[in-house]
Amino acid sequence: MTTVLVLNGPNLNRLGTREPEKYGSETLSDLREQLEAQAPEGITIDLRQSNSEAELVGWLHDAVDARTPVILNPAAFTHYSIALRDAAAQVSSAGIELIEVHLTNPHTREDFRQVSYISGVATGIIAGFGFGSYRLALEQIAGR
Repeated sequence: MTTVLVLNGPNLNRLGTREPEKYGSETLSDLREQLEAQAPEGITIDLRQSNSEAELVGWLHDAVDARTPVILNPAAFTHYSIALRDAAAQVSSAGIELIEVHLTNPHTREDFRQVSYISGVATGIIAGFGFGSYRLALEQIAGR
């Protein structure tokens, strides 16, 4: 049995009600259901969300120790968290897949959103497809 850790950063607990014109009307519970339904036999989804940078860093450390692949939507931490970047780097430098995902395409948004501290240490990046970004990341991990 392989576990895929799906980590979500700040404000993503508000999906469904926060700016639905940008982020859609589906919730994290909906995302969990979709990913669990898509996961091939033998893959378990462990979806988590935190508004705490420290908690996300701790979960990434745990992923390194357990050799767990990660799908990471760092949300606002994408653009300024060196601590999260350093923890993400530990995952990918250990040879564990870490895919950065975004619901929207940051490159079509405000200038400050076009800079990612995570992208340079991620195995890959998928953005702009809503929940489809997560599904594509899961397909990539499942295919390896």
